[in-house]
Amino acid sequence: MPYVIIIAAAVLIAGASAAVYFAAFYRGSRGDVTYKVLSGPDYDPYHDDMIALIDKAVKIPYEPVYITAKDGVKLFGRLYRQSARAPYHIQFNGYKGNGIRDFSGGLQLALKTGANVILVDQRAHGASGGRTISFGVRERYDVAAWAEYVTKLAGEDARIYLDGVSMGAATVLMAADLPLPDTVKGIIADCPYDTPFGIVSHVAGKKPGLKYVSRPFIVLGALLFGRFNIFASSPVDSVRGAKVPILIIHGTADNYVPIEMSRRIRDAAPDKVTLVEVDGAPHGLSYIKDYEKYEKAFYGFLEKTKQ
Repeated sequence: MPYVIIIAAAVLIAGASAAVYFAAFYRGSRGDVTYKVLSGPDYDPYHDDMIALIDKAVKIPYEPVYITAKDGVKLFGRLYRQSARAPYHIQFNGYKGNGIRDFSGGLQLALKTGANVILVDQRAHGASGGRTISFGVRERYDVAAWAEYVTKLAGEDARIYLDGVSMGAATVLMAADLPLPDTVKGIIADCPYDTPFGIVSHVAGKKPGLKYVSRPFIVLGALLFGRFNIFASSPVDSVRGAKVPILIIHGTADNYVPIEMSRRIRDAAPDKVTLVEVDGAPHGLSYIKDYEKYEKAFYGFLEKTKQ
């Protein structure tokens, strides 16, 4: 009888862990999400602005480029080349988005400076391979691989900036303590979370009855089915080992990734991290909410890191 109970408990735990994995970490059929923008009371007032930015971005010519990640996954990016001697911005999208949607504004802002851009579809997103989203744990190594790719492409005197939004922002921050090429000069992160476990449990906690029950299954789902340790890395830990300056931009009205998460990242390494808060901006919409403030922070950071 005890064995039956043990087996039944194991089956229930495995089933719950699998359910969490497929809900949070697995990406099967994707479809084109380019025009699938956020909706709801926080986002609907900005709908037309978001669509207008995407309309402009999709019309900009690019060259498709591919690299292979250290674990064999094929990764896709869009290369916007303006000048051989210009800096490069490598941009990383957010959770279940794609590069062109999530960086429709950031792409145009970087191009406006005369920079070259590689707009990445993160693994398990867009045209890149992979099925598991590890919230930056594996993706941080993809960031390093893209930086190495651009260094080989542009030479050892290249200047590279790593840009990310939402999960992409957390991803570039989690790459900050890796042995990145010396060509990487700065990191720009828009509305990152402080830890992968923190954001998954935060979102799960918004659903009735899941706030505490789901937490062990988040860990087990990632470990048993995603084959990764959700505690292996985090932005709040990685920024302490950063060798380049970091700019974080975050809206004060972000109800998806609370601004307190960016404040914790800033407080972990105040000598390396500058946090710019955009009043009243929902998740990922600081650029639209206050373009002038965003542009000033962006250009100011680039100017500060020229040397």
